Amino acid sequence: MAIVPDEQMVPLEELGQELRHLRLATEEALGRMRHSLARHGQLTALGAYCVDDGGLEIIDGFKRLHAARELGLHELRVRVVATSSMEAKLALSVLNGSQALTELEEAWLVRSLYRQDGLSQPEIGRLLGRHKSWVCRRLILVEALDEAVQADVRLGLLGPTFARALARLPRGNQRLAADVAIRRGLTSRQTEKLVADVLGAEEERRGGLLQEALTGSKGPSAAPDKRSDRTRTALEWIVTDVATLTRLCGRLQARLLSQPLMALDAHGAQLVIEALCGLKPLLYMLDRQIDRVQRTGQGALDDKLEQPRGARASDGDAVPTEALPSGDRAGAGHQPQHRAQDPDAACAPP
Repeated sequence: MAIVPDEQMVPLEELGQELRHLRLATEEALGRMRHSLARHGQLTALGAYCVDDGGLEIIDGFKRLHAARELGLHELRVRVVATSSMEAKLALSVLNGSQALTELEEAWLVRSLYRQDGLSQPEIGRLLGRHKSWVCRRLILVEALDEAVQADVRLGLLGPTFARALARLPRGNQRLAADVAIRRGLTSRQTEKLVADVLGAEEERRGGLLQEALTGSKGPSAAPDKRSDRTRTALEWIVTDVATLTRLCGRLQARLLSQPLMALDAHGAQLVIEALCGLKPLLYMLDRQIDRVQRTGQGALDDKLEQPRGARASDGDAVPTEALPSGDRAGAGHQPQHRAQDPDAACAPP
């Protein structure tokens, strides 16, 4: 496709993603973009803005950039549409007119303009073509929502419409309520009912209600789970630890994306860098151990699966031919999402 005068071919390594934390991208959407880019090539140029050092930061086209890297492409067509970070943020809603931002993405955008760029709420409303009460509601949504829940949304464990319902809860209850929605695969309507039930209970009972919803018990009189009375097996511990580590690593990655180090003070940034560097030896050793388990374990598993039904192993025990048990999977996949309407009640600026 021919390059129009205001477009240029730019190497992928020269494209920054400072505003990536303002957008969501599900695995499904990334897969569709990868398929489209592989089959049809780049149909539209990426939108970008210039930074002080002459580099380019992406405004629109994060999924295209991600797909291009996975496909091994070296450059993409880029069009400069803004000259500053603030202009770029304001351009987000324009560039995504055909595929509107989610409510949470709008809230992230408003918070960034308000906290980082120092714009007042009336100014943001005027620039975005919205009423100041709309700006206020978006700001309250994102600042009332626990960062861990926002990380779950970024990871695709929760749909963005779930965030609005969970934000109604006190911060101390949001994490547990999110766990209930994820582990039990609740729909947005069921999550809203859960939140309403919790808010309708006495404050000291709310944590207990959420814990009961998480475990599936009906209350204090419910029969105890016999599985909790016995010691976990080695298999159960490994599966649980893998699920926990997967979620924590994903949440850490989402936090690092949503909180650039340049937004922290010098002391805070240094603490984060030191903490992250401390993880590297552990992750290196874990990576080596996984490789070792893969090499030795797969060969032994193949040998077992090749033996006929009822064959005896060297120690005399029968070798089953049924599939090995699989562990629990953390999180719920793509859940139905129903777009909620804005409340009419006016709100005071936070």
